Amino acid sequence: MKRTRTHLADGREILYYDTADTGDAATRAVPDSRPLAAGATASEVRRDPLLGDPVVIASHRQGRTHLPPAADCPLCPSTPDRASEVPAPDYEVAVFENRFPSLAGDTGRCEVVCFTPDHHASFADLDEERAALVLAAWTDRTAELSARPGVRQVYCFENRGAEIGVTLGHPHGQIYALPFVTPRTARMVDTVAAHRARTGGNLFEEVLAAERAAPAATTRVVLEGEHWSAFVPYAARWPYEVHLYPHHRVPDLPALGKAARAEFPRLYLELLRRFDRLFARPDPTPYVSAWHQAPAGAEREHFALHLELFTVRRTADKLKYLAGTESGMEAYMNDVRPEDAAARLREVASP
Repeated sequence: MKRTRTHLADGREILYYDTADTGDAATRAVPDSRPLAAGATASEVRRDPLLGDPVVIASHRQGRTHLPPAADCPLCPSTPDRASEVPAPDYEVAVFENRFPSLAGDTGRCEVVCFTPDHHASFADLDEERAALVLAAWTDRTAELSARPGVRQVYCFENRGAEIGVTLGHPHGQIYALPFVTPRTARMVDTVAAHRARTGGNLFEEVLAAERAAPAATTRVVLEGEHWSAFVPYAARWPYEVHLYPHHRVPDLPALGKAARAEFPRLYLELLRRFDRLFARPDPTPYVSAWHQAPAGAEREHFALHLELFTVRRTADKLKYLAGTESGMEAYMNDVRPEDAAARLREVASP
């Protein structure tokens, strides 16, 4: 992998990731000629006094770019007639600081990850080599951002589809370097710690082992390789939700072994392609793909890196909206039985 680091016109960092150290990689470091002034951010982290949950206040994001036409996409490569957020005329994978970050300065950092220069593609359209390069970029950014002072957790994720709420149609994800441990991760950490104190075991490992050992008639396993397993969780919150775990527990992406790293692209691309075949629609299935990595702290060694992938679509023509029980009370009501969702995801496997 070749990494080229340079800066945009307003001082933000941009990094280009290439599969090999070739002469083409050097052309990535072209100057950004746009007349950009340094952005003004006003991020603030507040704590809910009753729940203790962190809430980020980022009022400067009200003016961020919202669903521009393809001709004005800020994530496509720049051309002589149109300068974008990516000054280079081409790229493989590009990562840069968000122009409208939720977190910046002392409150953290937000980065955009462009998976491909092709505006009309998606992650599922990538080949295994490009998917491996994205994994290498996630890993590299996790290692670097985790070492920054004040960062408690690094979160790599992709939102796809207008139904999810994306504001840019170009295939991309984001990375947040958070100054706090997210509420969902904190609950996981507490539950795993309580289980260990009670039984001496690791709950992540036990959940994975139970899913892999379930009899064929009741299995929720969707896809299994030599080093990874994907399954619909027992208490899935979303109509179609899959968790992907490496068989050897590690805390984060930098700790992944070589064999697991090599197998991941094939399995992950297959999962995404199955999601796109779920509903027999011409448009791609909207989804959130979220890496759960260990936060900083004493419980880090007991955490298990895993990816959670889910869609808000429940049928070909119906979406799963968060109703009053979910939005108001965080009590989820799922319309699809997890075992049925797993069976459907096995049915749409690649030929």
